[in-house]
Order: sequence, then C-alpha cells, then structure tokens
Amino acid sequence: MKNDWIKAEEVLDNDSVVVLPTDTLYGIIGNAFSKKAVQKIYKIKGRDSSKPFIVLISSIIDLEKFGIKVGDKEAKILEKFWPGKVSIILPCKLAKFEYIHRGTNSIAFRMIGKKNKNLYELINKVGPIVAPSCNPEGEIPVKTIKEAKKYFTDKITLYINAGKKDVPPSKLLKYENGEFIILRA
Repeated sequence: MKNDWIKAEEVLDNDSVVVLPTDTLYGIIGNAFSKKAVQKIYKIKGRDSSKPFIVLISSIIDLEKFGIKVGDKEAKILEKFWPGKVSIILPCKLAKFEYIHRGTNSIAFRMIGKKNKNLYELINKVGPIVAPSCNPEGEIPVKTIKEAKKYFTDKITLYINAGKKDVPPSKLLKYENGEFIILRA
C-alpha cells in the first residue's frame, strides 16, 4: 500500500488523477495547481462546471499559495477546527485560481493532519490537492474501490484501496464578513 502512495505522487505530478481515501470519503484527487488535472476531474465526474471543488491542505501556510492572508484572530479560530473533518470556505479573489473557484471568488479548504499519515505526507510532497467526492454528478459517493472502478473504469490513472469508507462528508463553514457561518453540520 505504501508503494501506491508513492505512485500517487508521480501520477499527481504528471497532471493525472487518483482515487484514494481522504479523511472522510473516497475522493478523485488532482494537483490543485494543475488546470489540466482539475479539468480532467470535471470531465470524469460530469460535474457542473460552475461548482467549485474542495482543496485539501496540510498547513495554514498553504493558504498563502492561494493569496489568502490569515490574520492572528482568524488563525486562532481555524486552529479550533483544523486539522479535522471541517471544510471552510474562504475568500480567494485571484483570477488565476478561477479554474478552482469557478467565479465564486472563494474556495473550500480542509486541513489534513498527521493522523492521516499517507494523505498528509502526499499533500506535503505534491502540494494542495483538489478532492471532490468519488462519484459522477448526482450519484451517491462510492464506499469501495470496486464501486469507484465500476463508475470510472480506466478514466482514473490509479486507485488506492483502503477498504470500505462509510463516513459522513465534512462539516462545511463559510468565512464571511469576519464571521464563520455553518452551511452543513
């Protein structure tokens, strides 16, 4: 299994995509800084092109890569939720990331901690990753790699099996006008 995660680094560095276990569900993963990989995921999922993807990070410092400056007050609040199964939508107005935020000028981020060793190390090596759930648009997210392969067959470069994943999706908050608003509990 460790070899699969090493192979995942190579796949992500080559603008391709991987199905792997996140801290919640199986996700279709691509390098967040690869427009080609992000577009590939939209096509594979048949996803509405106006819906942004979530981005997984391994540190608050990763937010700076998206032009997001976090003040001390916000950092203390974020540290209450992260790392953890909480996705937080933050403003991201940089036009160069429109391929991720899809014109919403915001991106949902979730920080992965060391508890999820393989995923955490992967993000540290390749950088932030987009991580939508592993399912075609409108379908239920997969719980097993067998289900993922049934949906996507050879459209995915690498599948990493972690058994059955039957965990609820992350909580979702939005940071707006200096406040955190709960969108999904």
